[in-house]
Amino acid sequence: MTDHALNAEDFEKLVVGELDALPDDMVDGLDNVVFVVEDRPEDGSLDILGLYDGVNLTDRGQYGFGELPDRIILYREPLLEISGGIDELKDQIHVTLVHEIAHFYGIDDDELHRLGWG
Repeated sequence: MTDHALNAEDFEKLVVGELDALPDDMVDGLDNVVFVVEDRPEDGSLDILGLYDGVNLTDRGQYGFGELPDRIILYREPLLEISGGIDELKDQIHVTLVHEIAHFYGIDDDELHRLGWG
């Protein structure tokens, strides 16, 4: 089986593994956030690897009980497309998770680039 044929279930297992490998202090603060795997963005592009869909911590204000959970979405097909093998795929999943979790904490793309995660 080539990496490009990695089915959604096996891909999700890789995502869970990379999520479990993240430092506790990074994931413990994730309040009302779900992780989702989709094949590709709604526009069908392969340019976006992941997306934080929600209200980041710095903007939450009166955010509270009863709110729908924020979503961190990883796009399977774009991640497979840019990865040359399973190890590179794991690395790309890791970087994408960190990137989208950073958005949850209110860190923008400019700051991520400055920190070497962009």
